[in-house]
Amino acid sequence: MIDLRTAKRIVVKVGSALVVDPETAAPREAWLASVAADLAALREGGAEVVLVSSGAIALARRVLGLTQPRLRLEEKQAAAAVGQIRLAGAWQGAFAAHGIAAAQLLLTLEDSEDRRRYLNARATLSTLLGLGCVPVINENDTVATAEIRFGDNDRLAARVAEMVQADALVLLSDIDGLYTADPRRDPEARHLPAIERITDEIMAMGGEPPPGYSSGGMRTKLLAAKIATGAGCAMAIALGTRLNPLRHLLEGGRCTWFLPAPEGRSARKAWIAGSLAPHGAVTVDAGAVRALRNGSSLLPAGVREVSGSFTRGDPISIRDEAGREIARGLSAYDADAAQRIAGRHTDEIEAILGLRGRDEIIHRDDLVLL
Repeated sequence: MIDLRTAKRIVVKVGSALVVDPETAAPREAWLASVAADLAALREGGAEVVLVSSGAIALARRVLGLTQPRLRLEEKQAAAAVGQIRLAGAWQGAFAAHGIAAAQLLLTLEDSEDRRRYLNARATLSTLLGLGCVPVINENDTVATAEIRFGDNDRLAARVAEMVQADALVLLSDIDGLYTADPRRDPEARHLPAIERITDEIMAMGGEPPPGYSSGGMRTKLLAAKIATGAGCAMAIALGTRLNPLRHLLEGGRCTWFLPAPEGRSARKAWIAGSLAPHGAVTVDAGAVRALRNGSSLLPAGVREVSGSFTRGDPISIRDEAGREIARGLSAYDADAAQRIAGRHTDEIEAILGLRGRDEIIHRDDLVLL
């Protein structure tokens, strides 16, 4: 079984039903405070934490008089704009009690699928974590161009876990994991404590959420599990309705763990190596070749030549001075900028480009040796 104490980077997702009091349509402040306390404890244990929180639309419905069962898209967008301020403020206050700075990020699934936007979001998250902040992420519902569907934050949380290379993703829900059938209808339903592989049979257990379940339903959580475990991240579905739900999980509370695919990390490397057509190339010296083979990122100092037309996030080929392709990776710079900083030290980048860019032309997480 997975021990959350050993995880160095953890993403926790909470849904609207947990965040918002259905009677008052206000934040459940005591519950938020307990989750913030749990996350503070995980940080004290050495982990970095990211929170994905729903609740913006639910927090604004009553304020705006939008109490009808179904809202039009533009009404959801308006509610999200109003509610997001309340949601961010509630989490800010909860974390401030522990001396922790909270940061707000509004993302869409597309931000994790477009390579350039993905790299930008990942760089922002990495910087925030390095500065000791807790990023609080929500779907950017105010600018959605398609119908906003409940449950998207399950998949968004999985994309974030993939983005930050988290060791564990915890989806807090109003059920303590996956069952063979709906336990509220079938007394013979069995709780499944661990899932090694997400098969068609497992996916069929998702079904449709009955009344009272989290709005996303079990199926979106299983889709999230496929994303997370495929990226080498363990995922848990755990009961979140009680106070201090993460502490309860650490103390052995019942949940379902989805085990990471053993090939998860290498699967992404294989995708970079074989599925992308390079848009350009860099030629590197012998010292850079040795550094890359020892697991380092590609720094500008080792680059001798830049060719092709590419932009930030595009796949490029890395060649030695004999012209042999030794690696491929995703460039942190466009071709013009890479050409200008080639052969220079990282402390010269700002003076050359007029901005403080990345220290590396290709980060080792975005690079695969051939």
